[in-house]
Amino acid sequence: MASETLKLIIIGGSAGSIPPLMKLLKCLPEDFNATLILVLHRQRNTVSNLAQILSQKLSRPVIEPDDKEKLQPGRIYLAPQNYHLLVERTGTVALEYSELVRFSRPSIDVTLESAAELEHTARLGIILSGANADGTKGLEKLLAAGGKGWVQAPETAAYAVMPEEAQLANPTAEALSVEAMCGRFNTFIHTHD
Repeated sequence: MASETLKLIIIGGSAGSIPPLMKLLKCLPEDFNATLILVLHRQRNTVSNLAQILSQKLSRPVIEPDDKEKLQPGRIYLAPQNYHLLVERTGTVALEYSELVRFSRPSIDVTLESAAELEHTARLGIILSGANADGTKGLEKLLAAGGKGWVQAPETAAYAVMPEEAQLANPTAEALSVEAMCGRFNTFIHTHD
């Protein structure tokens, strides 16, 4: 892998996404050197300790980044509650408190669309369980820009709408079980894209 090629994995989910997300994160390789961004729908007006809970369960830090924070390889970032997270061409994060997208903030679409603009970056978008179509348009832009897309096989999702809509609109996105995704993380992380 060329050292200047970054690896960016964006995982989006909503209702029913935490169990498959935990399975997926637990199968990350030890020498995980990609940058991983989680965009999860959460209630807006309640306190959320999701980053701390994920960190404890995974025994590796999950970070809610600050605005303009530089993304680092080998780290897991969680889009902060009630902010859209965009990845800038400088490799930093931009947090926006703008209008809801598909009733959501953070929006999976917003993060994926920003990632589609990046150059010299191997990008993978993953859509997990959820009850709306957030992520569908963002995945379309990511795939059009040369990225890869996986969706949780809808029949394995607690709420099939999100992965189903993403796959219907993006037939080149692969529908995979979480177990199959686990088996392919190493390939994505260790090959030049």
